[in-house]
Amino acid sequence: MQVILGIIFHFIGGFASGSFYVPYNKVKGWSWESYWIVGGLFSWLIVPPIAAWLTIPHFGEIISSTDPAVLGWTFFWGILWGIGGLTYGLGMRYLGMSLGNSVLLGFTSAFGALVPSIYYNFVPSPGKTTITDLVSTDWGRIVLIGILLCLVGIIICGRAGVLKEKELPEEKKKESVKEFNLVKGLIVCTLSGILSACFNYGIEAGTPMAEKANELWKAANPSATTEFLYQNNVIYIVLLWGGLTTNFIWCMILNTRNKSFGDYFNKSTPLKWNYIFSALAGTIWFMQFFFYGMGESRLGNGASSWILHMAFIILVANLWGILLKEWNGTSAKTKMTIGLGIASILISVIIVGYGNSLKG
Repeated sequence: MQVILGIIFHFIGGFASGSFYVPYNKVKGWSWESYWIVGGLFSWLIVPPIAAWLTIPHFGEIISSTDPAVLGWTFFWGILWGIGGLTYGLGMRYLGMSLGNSVLLGFTSAFGALVPSIYYNFVPSPGKTTITDLVSTDWGRIVLIGILLCLVGIIICGRAGVLKEKELPEEKKKESVKEFNLVKGLIVCTLSGILSACFNYGIEAGTPMAEKANELWKAANPSATTEFLYQNNVIYIVLLWGGLTTNFIWCMILNTRNKSFGDYFNKSTPLKWNYIFSALAGTIWFMQFFFYGMGESRLGNGASSWILHMAFIILVANLWGILLKEWNGTSAKTKMTIGLGIASILISVIIVGYGNSLKG
């Protein structure tokens, strides 16, 4: 039952992440940097402490009593993840939700699942999986096969993008993705995918805060037989400060360079609705990790939780891509190619999950 609940929570989180960019498409008359930072203020500054306040008593005391080194590393990974978040938005502009998310999140899945195990090989920690564990055990080798298949799926999705680039005239490509640019998009999504995996490293770095929240909850609920469902919410506050720092600085630079500060007060645009849609996008974005933390509390951290979450995002984003007609006008071969790429990524998740189940 705990496993089923974990999968359901990860699906809800994946749905939120795969859908959050849709409200941004409703913003009219604003530059990208303007609606991105307005949404970001809700994602990274406003909603996370509200979520923590609703779910973790005395979360502020947990943060203030945490070792500064833990806070520093959590914030540091948040800064790097913030660069990935910035380039995520650009990736969606250049490739669209379907192809963009498949490439970007495929990289995030692989790196987010693999790199922590390499780290723990050099810095051993009780209960954490090392790269040696993966290479030297049957279950670990199955996990590695799944990660390799995930990377193959990314390559296939990239091939689908090349076919789309060749088949469609410029005006047709830009009917669904206004700024479609395959080369720029693949470069940006690769960079973003690798850096976005830093979010998982930030969760790993901030684990002592979650453990403290879990400890306090168990002390208040001595009859509980499960882990605290919302323990990760305290980590997100510090981790997302790092993301906010990166995104705020860059968006202010773009506002200055593009002379777009007037967007926030431009009454010739649907100002109220622009703020509402941006706030909605930002809030939906945060919900992905709210439910990720719930899923992780039931499945445990590591490769299985991270890659399962990413796979659901890829699935939902591609469903949106179909609804938004991003592949209309392409040949059956191209549609089959993108379908094969998506299927490869999703199958890789099943393989990783199976490998981790053998470990248990």
